[in-house]
Amino acid sequence: MNPATSPSTTEGAADASATTTANWAGVLSMTLCVFGLIASEFMPVSLLTPIATSLGVSEGWAGYGIAISGTFAVITSLSISRLAGNLNRKTLLLLLTMAMGVSGVIVSLAPSYPVYMMGRALIGVVIGGFWSMSAAIAMRLVPAKSVPKALAIFNGGNALATVVAAPLGSYLGGVIGWRGAFMCVVPIALIALIWQWISLPSLKAEKGNGAPAGAFGVLYQRIVRRGMAAVGLFFIGQFILFTYLRPFLETVTGVSVTELSMMLLALGLAGFVGTVIIGSVIKRGVYKPLIVVPLVMAAVAVALVVLGHMTGLVFALLALWGLVATAVPVAWWSWLAQSLPNDAEAGGGLMVAVIQLSIALGSTVGGVLFDSSGYRITFIASAFVLILGSLVAAATARTNGNAAR
Repeated sequence: MNPATSPSTTEGAADASATTTANWAGVLSMTLCVFGLIASEFMPVSLLTPIATSLGVSEGWAGYGIAISGTFAVITSLSISRLAGNLNRKTLLLLLTMAMGVSGVIVSLAPSYPVYMMGRALIGVVIGGFWSMSAAIAMRLVPAKSVPKALAIFNGGNALATVVAAPLGSYLGGVIGWRGAFMCVVPIALIALIWQWISLPSLKAEKGNGAPAGAFGVLYQRIVRRGMAAVGLFFIGQFILFTYLRPFLETVTGVSVTELSMMLLALGLAGFVGTVIIGSVIKRGVYKPLIVVPLVMAAVAVALVVLGHMTGLVFALLALWGLVATAVPVAWWSWLAQSLPNDAEAGGGLMVAVIQLSIALGSTVGGVLFDSSGYRITFIASAFVLILGSLVAAATARTNGNAAR
């Protein structure tokens, strides 16, 4: 769910790379940073209950920690290029990596809910700033022909964090507490900081870096407006439900901490498998999975409401959710490459902002519904939004067909 995973970023911009030798150490150092960022962003999903209890707030309020990180990621992604100006991009990367470690310290030592939210806001700044630069920097670290491989390695760090963040966070939360789980991000940030400092060359600011106007300019095309609306609805619907899985599994399904960790691990592993499978699926057409998968997820959401007390079936349903949900962003990046072959960088920046804003909105709406109406209404609302996303994706497909005529 970031510009570094977009295949379109290799078009045009990659040709500008003057690098003749590949700096794989630099690529790997940034991949470790990716792992830490994704793990930090979504770790609260598996720790909502203990966080809420410790800070004296509801689980819905604790879930807003994901919303605020997403919000600050949006703001940062649309402004950091202008704010950074001529600052050397290596220096900026090191500052962001340092901020990731500081965020972990603030969250793990937070004496109150406002301090906890300050730490979560800081990780949002890091997420937005890092992803707004990552693809362009990768293109400066390796020759043009090696850029796809570098981006695939980045995506490997993203996928690995997606697999282990929730179950590992749940396990560590049970062993050393939720504060200890967040503190584990600090050594990852420290290692990444040292590795980047050693391996990255000087990266002077280049003219023509992406600006907010460029990102918004592509919205003049109808297919982009509809596609971005479909992307937004998909992530809103997903995170209305996903953010509040732990309290649902604990109170409705009645799982233990060990069972919870196993379920979240199965969900993550299924998602990793889904990202492998989706490549062959989209070769036969990108729109079919964009239309069908949200409907499958909506069906899972409704099934959880009906069958939530049956542990075995819930386990299978969550694995199915992970299999399809994690794969869809890959399909959307492929759609972007097809729809905006000449404006892929601008469209990619806009998509990152849309995704992060949608995560924030989804977790916020889910929190309000979970606190006020319970899990049934929350999960049904998730299904409803996902169905809307499928319908808008179908409308996007029709727009594409009309444009082709």
